[in-house]
Amino acid sequence: MDQSMMIEKVKERLPENRYNHVRGVVETAVALAEKFNVPAEKARIAAILHDVAKFSDREWMKSIIISENMDPLLLEYHAELWHAPVGAYVARTEFGVEDEDVLNAVKYHTTGRAGMSDLEKIIYIADLVEPNRKFTGVEELRQLQDQGLDVMMEASIKHTIEFLVSKKSTGISGFTEVSSILRATERESERMTKQTLLQMAYNAAEDKKS
Repeated sequence: MDQSMMIEKVKERLPENRYNHVRGVVETAVALAEKFNVPAEKARIAAILHDVAKFSDREWMKSIIISENMDPLLLEYHAELWHAPVGAYVARTEFGVEDEDVLNAVKYHTTGRAGMSDLEKIIYIADLVEPNRKFTGVEELRQLQDQGLDVMMEASIKHTIEFLVSKKSTGISGFTEVSSILRATERESERMTKQTLLQMAYNAAEDKKS
């Protein structure tokens, strides 16, 4: 599918503020891809589609998770996390994306995973630091790009952990979902790292604020 058509179809699915976020992620992802020698075309497509299922009906997303035999653990977590794996499904079935690296970048942009490709890292980071993000410390994260992609990723994880600790200590509304995810670390330690669950918790909490 032509990228101009792709972005128009994505725009139809999203409210204006989320569409503006997508545009920011595209801009950031392409810049990072060019800096770190990752194909910019892949970064652009993954960025355009990363939130394509963000506002999809939850019952429909649940049905896709089940029918496509996705990790059943997803259903134990807050529904805000479903849009990433379901987004990869939409990218493949509705937008004709076949590149596995692009699909994985969409699939794991909220959770991260062990052994992420450079493209996956770029989409994850771009989602966090795109120009519309205004949280304390975001500018410092942006400035780390000269120190390398892995340094940016490590700093993003550190920010995630600090955010969760802060959220827990202040008792911000919505921490129930975060706590439920963190509690899963004990029973799921062999399947998912604590770091990954922290990513999931952070994004669920962040989405609840937006």
